[in-house]
Amino acid sequence: MAAVTSEVINLAAYKFAPLADLQALRERLRIQCKLWKLRGTILLSPEGINLFVAGGRQEVDLLLAELRAIPGLAGLEPKESVSQGQPFNRMLVRLKREIIAFGVPGIAPGVHTSPKLAPQELKRWLDEGRPITLLDTRNEYEVKLGTFKNAVTLGIDHFRDLPAAVENLPDQVKHDLKQRPLVMFCTGGIRCEKAGPYMEQAGFAQVYQLDGGILKYFDDCGGEHYDGECFVFDQRVGLDPTLAVTGNAVCFRCLAPLTVAEQQDPRYVPEESCPHCFLSDAEQMAQTLAKREAAIRQVTTPLPGSVPHDNDRPLKISTKHDGLPLLDALREILPHLAREYWQERFDLRLVLNASGQAVTAQQRVRSGEVYLHRTPANIEPDVSAQVRLLHEDAALVVVDKPAPLPLHPCGRFNRNSLEWILNRVYAPQKLRPVHRLDANTTGVVVFARTRHFASQLQPQFEAGAVEKHYLARIQGRPSESHFACDAPIGVETTELGGRAIAEQGDEQGAKKGLIARTEFRLLREFSDGTSLVEARPITGRTNQIRVHLQHLGFPICGEQAYLANHQLGETQTHRITDPPLCLHALRISLVHPLTRERVSFESPAPAWADTPSVAQASRAPSVLG
Repeated sequence: MAAVTSEVINLAAYKFAPLADLQALRERLRIQCKLWKLRGTILLSPEGINLFVAGGRQEVDLLLAELRAIPGLAGLEPKESVSQGQPFNRMLVRLKREIIAFGVPGIAPGVHTSPKLAPQELKRWLDEGRPITLLDTRNEYEVKLGTFKNAVTLGIDHFRDLPAAVENLPDQVKHDLKQRPLVMFCTGGIRCEKAGPYMEQAGFAQVYQLDGGILKYFDDCGGEHYDGECFVFDQRVGLDPTLAVTGNAVCFRCLAPLTVAEQQDPRYVPEESCPHCFLSDAEQMAQTLAKREAAIRQVTTPLPGSVPHDNDRPLKISTKHDGLPLLDALREILPHLAREYWQERFDLRLVLNASGQAVTAQQRVRSGEVYLHRTPANIEPDVSAQVRLLHEDAALVVVDKPAPLPLHPCGRFNRNSLEWILNRVYAPQKLRPVHRLDANTTGVVVFARTRHFASQLQPQFEAGAVEKHYLARIQGRPSESHFACDAPIGVETTELGGRAIAEQGDEQGAKKGLIARTEFRLLREFSDGTSLVEARPITGRTNQIRVHLQHLGFPICGEQAYLANHQLGETQTHRITDPPLCLHALRISLVHPLTRERVSFESPAPAWADTPSVAQASRAPSVLG
């Protein structure tokens, strides 16, 4: 006789209501759910509750009675479906700042949300062909399994990305969307509770949210006007319009939903890869990179920093500055800027708190606070925007950086920085550099595509597991083919904002110095008295190669900061018309976070690496735009 499988009740519910004493509530619900053998997730926050729980009929009813007895949750209305097995592996009760992360201040669905449109009413509007816009607020991988016919999708990876995606819509598209009713929808309705008020704030006058989301529409109206199925966040993956489980799966690695056909793809290996995260072949890669580089040219023509804008530079207060007057703290954070300079900035009301309000020089600061140093109507110095992409996949973006071009916003540079440019091209995704490269240095830079992948890559750098190889054209001729420098590098910034050797004879300086080692190999000697060396930094200190070569008496050709005879120059970041700094990040090798295999990325060597005279290779890079 075949075994009888008991039905499992799948419960989904949320409610925006002020909740208090969350720690005690969490512990009570955790114990009760364990006794009732329920599984799933309950999220509690000061703004309300969100839950996905599965179990037996009696136990689910007991949980609902428990929740409805909590002040503010009496009207909790769940959505139910049935499965023949438990879709969850464990029971979690968590405390969150928001029950659905959005991050936009002033959005409070418990106080105000957009009008709800019943599923039957939406179907009637669609049957009549009424002129409306359907907007899907879900993530791109959810949309892949199905959505309403002719719905507008935003291509986002997380609900938090929705405001940026809406803001980046072309002006004409936003204008057209505002001319007729906008009906937003998601899986069960919770995301629209926040997206609706946001769209109203953004100037969309006729905003509605589909009551109960796609699942309630399926329950009340079936699948008319809908193509495909609905993605759900449990082991069922997808539900069809009858709320029956489909044959879809989820990739173990990248969490992309996979249709039955995609599961037959040879690139789908359970718990290893799928067609979405499998590394592309060379031809596909070239096409992808060409499209990205075209987008980079569009973003940098003209240079984004050439348009006047207020540049707000963040300055974070550390523990050692706690309790100081703000002016004194800023003098210690940026010692190369005089006290008189800062006093003038305060007098002009150009030092602000995190809320954008002007502050006084004598205000006492606290550790962790952030202040803004504003340069109004700022026009940034020109940079080289000839950015090339070397590789892109689901986890990494590898860039061949030109120079001069700062890696991230800093000092005089904000929009004219590699990070700002790439984040415009990849928006709403925010790339994260996992290591540093000087503004004047060319070559390989690795970015992570998500915080998750960054957290896997950065520890490799901290542990010294990443191999980095540089080319440097230096002044002079080393006497040995292999040599190294172990001089410790100081933690304090110089007047140029760089670093200096912490001399061993200086007891105070030695205490402040960080262990640093760079290994060098002589590759070639030139007739003009310069040499080409390979540099391999074992540690990763700021300006390490430049500081070590200056210390050894071999400053880099084109250097304007770390000069001969241990002298400091007058500028840190080169102008676009200056001869290039002959330092190039040639190759980087690390463990790929998806394949778990060691991979290497290499940038072509620059002309100065093979040119008899440095002067012949000192042609300034051109500026796009």
